[in-house]
Amino acid sequence: MEHTNGFLWLKAIVAAGAGAFGAAFGWLGWLIVAWVVCMAADWISGSAAAAAKGKWSSAVARAGIWHKGGMLLVVLVAFVTDSVLGIVVENLPGLGAEYTVLVLPVILVWYIFTELGSIAENAADMGAPVPPGLLKLLEAGKRAAERAAGTNTEEGTDEADAATGR
Repeated sequence: MEHTNGFLWLKAIVAAGAGAFGAAFGWLGWLIVAWVVCMAADWISGSAAAAAKGKWSSAVARAGIWHKGGMLLVVLVAFVTDSVLGIVVENLPGLGAEYTVLVLPVILVWYIFTELGSIAENAADMGAPVPPGLLKLLEAGKRAAERAAGTNTEEGTDEADAATGR
């Protein structure tokens, strides 16, 4: 009599699914998955932090959802920008250049580091100790993505922080 190991089957299914996803969407697909997971974790941890302090509000939670929706629009704009640049570069006669993506990955990395920093802040608001080195590393990653995009949002940080309550 043969015994079936359910955990082994589960691992095989997860590995096959991950392999198929990676084959279909490549590293950019995994970057998008990481961003979506970070957005969800930030919203959940922010709600938990607010609830832990007795300050949870459905209006603030809705504002967070609208904020995430705006981020989705920015990512779509970056995707279309990369697509248009690719079409233009491919169809310019005599250029001989190749373009795949640049704008979308930089925007996704910037958003991921931003979300991770917010998640760490939410953890601190819930009472967890957060190593200062982790916060510095996340901020350095965000700044590196800003430099890669040719932008520096450092100047508007105080206004943005005041608008979001940070």
